[in-house]
Formats: sequence, structure tokens, C-alpha cells
Amino acid sequence: MDTKEFNEAYERLTPKQKEVLKPFLAGEPEEAIAQVLDCDPSNVRHHIANSCSKFGFANQKGEHFRQRQELVELFAKHRPEWVSNEVVKKYVSQILSSVELESPEGSVALDSAFYVERVPDESQCYEEILKPGCLIRLKAPQQMGKTLLLERVLGKAREQGYQTLTLDFQLADSTVLTDYQKFLQWLCANAGDSLELENRVDEYWKDMYGLNKNCTRYFQRYLLAKINSPLVVGLDNVDLVFEQPALFNDFCRLLRGWYDQARQSDRIGEIWKKIRFIVVHSTEVYRAMDINSSPLAGVGLTVELPEFSLQQVQDLAQQYGLNWNASEAEQLMAMVGGHPALVRKAFDCIKNQNVTLEQLLKTAPTEEGVFRDHLGRQLQNLRQHRELEDALLLCVTSLEPVEVDSELAFKLHSMGLVKLQGNCVMSRCDLYRQYFRVRLNT
Repeated sequence: MDTKEFNEAYERLTPKQKEVLKPFLAGEPEEAIAQVLDCDPSNVRHHIANSCSKFGFANQKGEHFRQRQELVELFAKHRPEWVSNEVVKKYVSQILSSVELESPEGSVALDSAFYVERVPDESQCYEEILKPGCLIRLKAPQQMGKTLLLERVLGKAREQGYQTLTLDFQLADSTVLTDYQKFLQWLCANAGDSLELENRVDEYWKDMYGLNKNCTRYFQRYLLAKINSPLVVGLDNVDLVFEQPALFNDFCRLLRGWYDQARQSDRIGEIWKKIRFIVVHSTEVYRAMDINSSPLAGVGLTVELPEFSLQQVQDLAQQYGLNWNASEAEQLMAMVGGHPALVRKAFDCIKNQNVTLEQLLKTAPTEEGVFRDHLGRQLQNLRQHRELEDALLLCVTSLEPVEVDSELAFKLHSMGLVKLQGNCVMSRCDLYRQYFRVRLNT
């Protein structure tokens, strides 16, 4: 069942069926649902069974559990934010053998039942995106799930009937990222293209107004004037912009200006209330440029994605069909921390390659280990920048946080190799400490 078919089936549910379905998917017992709705638990079961039928799951005698499995799996795909870990464990984990596990590098499909929700971060984003003219900053190193969370928030916005578009600055070439006028015109043209509007940048661009004013006029008088519903714009890999001295302050000033416009109660303010921004970047410090002292300081909601907690690692192990206790999860985290990509890679190998936890940990920081491809790519990136090599070597050979140049600290942090502690850095996990201590010394 695709998204359109799912939405059509959901709209066929009665109000009472919808009222029962959400707490059921959230893990509420039938008795508790019945008490809230002031009805008999048998009525709750009846509404769930009828909901299964409307989604095309045959209501045959003795197959209630299978129908609920299929219903939970369907909602885990199309409405994952509604489905609790407890419900996934109870129903979806029973059919793990038929579920395709995640890719070895830890990426997760948007509709995956294996997605780990890191509340309250996600719930905050879902609430914030409903506010006119809002701005959300998603911040975390590489492979921590920023882009996936961006897509989930955009999906939530689409559920509300909003239009959405994503501008990935990785797609802008070097000439665009070193010339502010080209950059803003690229921004305008690509935003319009995503909205399937004709490129009219030349018509609206007047040299007398200045660059930020021209970009503002294009959005205000053309793009926003052409849409009737709210528009959510995801700006991904914004680090590439923030690293450019010629772009940093002016672009921050532009976003701040648009945010402030939406706070106004006049006609212009009403136009800018249509738009919401999600800015995705790795860290807050860029050379001598600090986003916290820029025009964006204190603007909107900032969400820093954390690593997986011990409980989340245990829960994910269960979803992979691994009957782990806290001790086994702690052993894995002692090596890789709560790094999402590394944790998922470990589970993938243990589940699919019959690798034991003991074997995985013993060979982890070596060329024989399951993380060799990930570590090799990081090493190759470091080899291209001698100053990064030296800074990381200093870090992994010390048991205490060490102070390095702020630009190098930013680079290493955005690569996910170190954690920031004040003006100092330390190795993100013992895997990196052991591997790079050997490799960078040879």
C-alpha cells in the first residue's frame, strides 16, 4: 500500500475508529482506552478489527493478532511517529524475519520500523513547525540523523497540508559558494524550481536594492505570492555556506530579517508568516565565525541531536531480534558510544553475518573488523589534510581533553570524530581512539 492508498483508507475510518486507533498504536491497553472513551473493552477490540478491515486486512476468525501485526507494520511505515517502541516490540518484532534490515552504513529509510525517535527533540520540531514564520536549527555531526529528521519534519508538515521543499547546499558548485550574488540567485532559482514556478530572477533583480533586498523581494513578491498554503523550506548542509567568510554574516542577517518580518502584524508580516525554515548544520563554530554571536543568535528553536542512550540501544537490539541485556549494550557502547551509524552497523553484522559481540569488539579497531570501511574512509579524508591528522593524533594519544585550533576542532567535530568540551576536544569513542592512535602514528 503506497502513501496515497494509505491516506485514502485512513480517511474512510469513522471518528470513533480514529479515536481508538491512536492510543492503541501508542501502546495504551484496551482497558485504559475503554475507560477514557467510556465504553466496554469489547467495543475497543471491535473498532480495531473494523479498522483492520478498512485497511484491507481480512477479518477471519482466530487471526486477530496477525491482523494487528499488519496494521502496526503499516502505520510504522506511513505514520512512524504514532507507533510506540512497545507496540513495535509486541507486534512487528514477531515478523522480523520478513523485514529487510537497515543498510550496513546505518542509514535508515524514512518509513522504517527500526527508526529510533529521540524525544523530546522530534516532538519539539513537530510542534514548532506549526508556528507561522518559525525557524528550526538541527545541529549534529555527520551520520547522526540530521537529514532523516529533516525529512520526517517535512513529512509532518505535508500531513498538515503544507508545501515543502529542500535546498541542499551540497548541490551548489564552488563558484556559487564563493560569490554571494550567485549564491542568492541560485537560492531563488532553485526554490522556484522546486515549487514548479518559472525562473524570473532577472525580472525581479535590481542592482540598486542590494543583494539581500533583491532576494527578499523575489521571495516576497513572487514565490510567496504564488502559494496559498504555508511553505516549509529545509536548508541542508548549511555548513558549506557558514564556512565561507563572504557569505556567513550576510546570509545569517538575511534569515534573521525574514524571521523578524514574520513577527510583524502588518501586510508584509502576513506574507512572511507563510514560510518556515529548517536549517541543518554540524556545529556552531566556524573559523572565527560563531553562529551564537551572529544575527541568528537566539533565533528560533535549536535542536542538537544526541547519541543513542543505553535504553535506546537496548530497544534497537530488540527490534533487530537480539535478546540483549544491559550488560551487552554497555559493552558495545564502551567501544562505539551511542553513535547511530556505528551501533546500526554492529547490529547488522551480528544479525546477518553471525558475528558474536565478543568477536566484533575484539576486531573492531582493526582492518579485520566490521567498521573497516567506515574507518578507512575517515582515514582517507584525514590523509588529505595534514593539519587534521596532527590534531586528531594529539587527541587520541591523550586520555584528557586537549586544546586544538578552533577551525580544526570544528572540522573534526563535523566529521563526527571528536566531542567538544569547552575549548577542548576528545575522541568521540574508544573505537576511534584505538584505530587512529595506530594508523596516524605510522
